[in-house]
Amino acid sequence: MSASSKTSVIWKILPWLLLIAVLAAFIWVYIGQKTSQQPAWEPPRNESDSIALNTGRNSDKPEPIVSYHNAVAKASRSVVNIYTTQTIQNPYMNDPILRRFYEFHGQNPQAGQETNLGSGVIVSKDGYIVTNAHVIAKADEIVVALNDGRKAVATVVGTDPDSDLAVIKVDMTGLEPLAFRETPIEVGDVALAIGNPFGVGQTVTQGIISATGRTGLGVNTFEDFIQTDAAINPGNSGGALVDARGELVGINTLIFSRSGGSMGIGFAIPTALVEQVMNAIIKDGKVSRGWLGIEVLSQLRDPSQLETTTGVVVRNIIPGSPAAKSGLKVGDVILSIDGVEMTDSNALIQHVARKMPNSVLKVQVVRGSENMNIDIALAERPTQTDVVAPMEMPTDPELLVEPENGPPLTDEQRAQLREELIELFENGARPKVDPLPQ
Repeated sequence: MSASSKTSVIWKILPWLLLIAVLAAFIWVYIGQKTSQQPAWEPPRNESDSIALNTGRNSDKPEPIVSYHNAVAKASRSVVNIYTTQTIQNPYMNDPILRRFYEFHGQNPQAGQETNLGSGVIVSKDGYIVTNAHVIAKADEIVVALNDGRKAVATVVGTDPDSDLAVIKVDMTGLEPLAFRETPIEVGDVALAIGNPFGVGQTVTQGIISATGRTGLGVNTFEDFIQTDAAINPGNSGGALVDARGELVGINTLIFSRSGGSMGIGFAIPTALVEQVMNAIIKDGKVSRGWLGIEVLSQLRDPSQLETTTGVVVRNIIPGSPAAKSGLKVGDVILSIDGVEMTDSNALIQHVARKMPNSVLKVQVVRGSENMNIDIALAERPTQTDVVAPMEMPTDPELLVEPENGPPLTDEQRAQLREELIELFENGARPKVDPLPQ
């Protein structure tokens, strides 16, 4: 290649080399300035457009909420007021002397009527309504009042006192059922309670979810409550607890109170349990639950100790029950069922109650120092009836009494008793009582 050709090539490449050098110098200066301007470290902060601790689910509403009108307007159409009447028998009419006394004075102390109130939630277009079992207990007539002013007499489809839930039905059209929330409510979510407190009319109160999975309150056989600080008062029982979108999350059922009014601790039955009980009642007229046939006791825990003790002690086994047939023994400590740790007796009761009869449970127990696995096929939980504890007989001969069916009163004794009753009721006579200690 000639010298002139080499010179020509150099002059063609030189501008590009100069351009690359200028760009490299500019990039080096720019990076140096950016490095020198880096701010000091600051602690991480929640961004306004992020949802802290809620990844994987939608929040009730991430933007600021200035009104719950839309949610309430939607939910309130499905919440009803319930009025029940119950016949109350006069206990004095069981006594023939008192009955004759009232009849002698022309009085008629026969059975009276007592009116109670509560709330309910429409759950289907064909008239099914969920409420608390205690709202309609022993009711002779149930009147349902809708938000639009219509009223109807309801019939009882079925009740489940163990969970304090009941299903009633009205023959009406144009009903709007309340949608159930698909995802479980979480602590801190907004909660709105809708009901008829003290009979003043449909009322809405607002709060948050204070806790979930509350058990051990001793009010129901099966407990899995949502706790909220939304004001709940007498008359709210059976009403709706909804989220900020107006979707049902629970049925309000009870409050913790020392005054009879709201103290910011209310409890609702979650929709998961409501749906289970409602479907069973509508389909079969009752709720079938699994049954082991044992009496249990949670292991004592010392909160001052770092090591925790779990497990449930078997205190008693009912003869002929599934537990007895499986070989479970008194004194065994149940550690887990189906791989789920049994932390206390409430956890065991809830777990077994969610199982259907004939289900087979894999139970891990400790017997003495031996760890073993036992398979138990559940039976259907028997119907619970009120059982009166037998009275203990006195052992002191001086305290023993004759049978109560003694000789009947003579006419003279009846006349004397009648005069005493007349004096007691008409002349204001009162039995002598000692004053209470100060």
